[in-house]
Amino acid sequence: MVSIDEVAKLAGVSTATVSRALSGRGHVSPASRERVRVAAESLGYVVSSRASSLASGRTQNVGVIVPFLDRWFFSTVLSGVTSALMRAGYDVTLYNITADAAVRREVFATFLRRQRVDAVIAVSIELDEDETSRLLALDLPVIAIGGPNPRLHTLTVDDTAVARLATEHLLSLGHRDIAHIGANPEFDLDFHIPTQRRLGFEEALADAGIRLKPEFLEPADFTVDGGYRAAKQLLGRPGPRPTAIFAASDEMAIGAILAARDLGFAVPEDLSIVGIDGHELGEFFQLTTVDQAPLAQGERAAAALLAQLDGVTDAPAGGDLPYELIVRGTTARR
Repeated sequence: MVSIDEVAKLAGVSTATVSRALSGRGHVSPASRERVRVAAESLGYVVSSRASSLASGRTQNVGVIVPFLDRWFFSTVLSGVTSALMRAGYDVTLYNITADAAVRREVFATFLRRQRVDAVIAVSIELDEDETSRLLALDLPVIAIGGPNPRLHTLTVDDTAVARLATEHLLSLGHRDIAHIGANPEFDLDFHIPTQRRLGFEEALADAGIRLKPEFLEPADFTVDGGYRAAKQLLGRPGPRPTAIFAASDEMAIGAILAARDLGFAVPEDLSIVGIDGHELGEFFQLTTVDQAPLAQGERAAAALLAQLDGVTDAPAGGDLPYELIVRGTTARR
C-alpha cells in the first residue's frame, strides 16, 4: 500500500503539505497542490478516511435526509447536493424517510447520532419539534430545503407565490375557466406543498374576481399517470370544460398534455396547460412551467453547508429560493 511519505517524496514536499493539499484544508500554493495531485495519482494513493478522521476529527461525510428516492424532483435536488459535496471531497450517506414512523424515528434517534457525519441536509422534510431538537443536539451544521423552520437554516420556496405566478399567466392570456390538478390527501405531506399551491391558485382567481368551480379541482398523485387520469376526468365530464389547466407539478402537466391529445383536444389551441418544477422533459413537451431549479437548490444547499463547515461565519445560510416562469408552447391566448 502506498504511503503518504512516498507521495511527499515524489512531489518534493513535506507530508504535512500532502495532507493539506489532499484534504483541501489549510494553505497550499497552487504549484505544490498540483505536484501533490500528480504524485498521488501516479502512485495510486488515496487518503485513508479513517486516518483523515482521526487527524481532523471529521468523517468527510454528510448525511442527507430525503422523503423519496424514486421521485424526479427529489432525485434532482439530491443530484445537485451530491455533485457539489463530492467535488469538495465529501462522501454522502442517504437516509430515506419512509412512511414507517418507527424507521423515521430510528433515523433521528440512532443513525444520525453515531457520529458518522459532519453535517446534515434535510430535503423537503417537515421536522417536528423532537426531530429538530435531536438534529440541533448533534451540534453539527444543518441545512434544510423546503418550508420554514425557525430553528434551522432553511432554503425555502414560496409555493403559494409560485402557484399564483402560474395561474396569473393563464389569466393574462384571457382564460377564465381554469382547472387545477392537485393532490390526494395522502400526498399532501411535509410542508403541505399541494395545499400551498392550491391556495396560490385560488388566491389568483379571487383577485381576478373569478369564482372557484369545485368541479374544476381534481386530485392526483404528482405522477405522469396521475395527471393523465385527472385530466381525463376534467375533460371528459358533461357540462362546461376548462380552457386551461394548472397542474401542481410538471409530471402531472405532462400527463394532462397526453390525456388532452388522446381525447382529441389540441394543446394549446383548445386547452392551455402550465406546470411547476422545471422538469427535464419540459422542453421536449414544450411545457410552460414555473421553474424552481431543483438541481440548483441542491447545489445551493451544499454550498451553504460547506461554508459552515469551513467556518465562514458571514456566508448566507438560508433564504428564499428563486423561481422563474418559462413560457413555451402549451399556453396560448384564449
